This record gives sequence, C-alpha cells and structure tokens, in this order.
Amino acid sequence: MMETIGFLELNSIAKGIEAADAILKAAEVELIDVRASCPGKYHILFTGEVAAVQASLEAGKASGDGFVIDSVVIPRVHPQVIRAIHMSNAPEGINAVGVMEFFSVTASIYAADAAAKAADVTLLEVRLGTGIGGKSFVVLTGEVAAVNESVSAGVSQENAKGMVVSQVVIPSPRKEIFDSLF
Repeated sequence: MMETIGFLELNSIAKGIEAADAILKAAEVELIDVRASCPGKYHILFTGEVAAVQASLEAGKASGDGFVIDSVVIPRVHPQVIRAIHMSNAPEGINAVGVMEFFSVTASIYAADAAAKAADVTLLEVRLGTGIGGKSFVVLTGEVAAVNESVSAGVSQENAKGMVVSQVVIPSPRKEIFDSLF
C-alpha cells in the first residue's frame, strides 16, 4: 500500500529525465507517473518508504540543479490523490462540484491531499499541467458542506498559498457540466 509520495517539478525536460534517473538510483522507490507537460515542464511522482522517498527527492533536486520549480514529500498521502491523478475515481452521485486551480502543479497535490483529508468527498481529477499552460487543477465532489470544507482546506494548505488562481463550489451542477469533466 502506498503511504508516502514524492513529487518533483522542473522547468527543463532534459534535466527532468536526468533527475528521474537520479531519483530511482538513490533509494528503493517506485515511479507512479513521469511526464513532460506545458510549458516545457517535467514532473516526477514516486512512492516508497518515507526515508527512501526523502533521499530520492534530495538526489533528484541535486540533479535538477537550478531547474527545480518545486518539490514535496507527503507521508500518509490520501489514497484518492493518486487515483485522481490517473482519473480513475467515478462518483456515485453528484450533489456539488468543487474546483481548485493553481499556478503550480505541486500546489495541486498538496491541496488535493488536504481536501481529501478534510471531509467526505471524492477526488475526481488532479490535472498536472498537461495541455493547460503549466497550471493545474483539482476537481472533487460530495455533499455541498463537505465540498465547501474540502475546497477551503485545499486552498488554505500552507504549501498552496500564493499559488491559487481560483476556486469554486457549484451546488447541484447540471449534468452537462459534470459530463464535460470526463
């Protein structure tokens, strides 16, 4: 079971590939997602034991040199975060939809984890900057009060502050809006 994730965001694809190699060579970790994204960024998401993830992240940051934008280690990450990155959460019913938008991809991971832990919501998607100019966003659903609480917790998360573009909670969204998310 995945408990700790590491994430490294760089503004160079070549240095990102080199950093991913350094991450894998530094300690026993497993890649979850590695990709180039807009505008010429590179993201590395990996998992392992806390100490291994921390050691690998440090190796990746050292390899990435001056190209590192941001990084994170989240012990005890909420399991919905990874499913939402892979867009594999399907909700039963929709009462409200919340959206948090960020300038930083790393901020969306922090916010998604905080939101999932704050209330009984389902993370639908964590979009990591691909095709949206390097920004990121988190989409979640649940009861209106829970969505409000989760969005508030996500955008208030210390590591997301200053990176928030916008956030909304839409009670009783039209079916067409919900369908457009997938």
